[in-house]
Amino acid sequence: MKHHRLTIACLVASLASPLALADAKKDAEMLKLASSSGCMTCHSIESGKPGPDGLKPIGPAWADVAAQYRGKPGATEFLTRVVQEGSNPYSSHWKNRVSGIAMPPNAVAITPANTRELVSWILLLK
Repeated sequence: MKHHRLTIACLVASLASPLALADAKKDAEMLKLASSSGCMTCHSIESGKPGPDGLKPIGPAWADVAAQYRGKPGATEFLTRVVQEGSNPYSSHWKNRVSGIAMPPNAVAITPANTRELVSWILLLK
């Protein structure tokens, strides 16, 4: 009985998570790609996670990015370009919500094809 309650609790927690997508294998693959590319240094998946030393996070949570851009025409292309080329610190709409105000270029860390795949996955997060 105790084992069943634990299993149910884990299932409920996983369904409430932003990672509750249809394909757990894809989730694991994208998390591995994000970790190996250095993305998780500045970004979290879930909203409301503090950054280093309890300060504002360095970059926006991917759940927030998904909420901001989901369904917008050209979002995948725009975000792929931002990841590859970096962002302008003077026009960041995440200013005052995160401690970093610009995203550095990441073309040396992740290929354009992998960036597009990761961005597409991020836009599906709840």
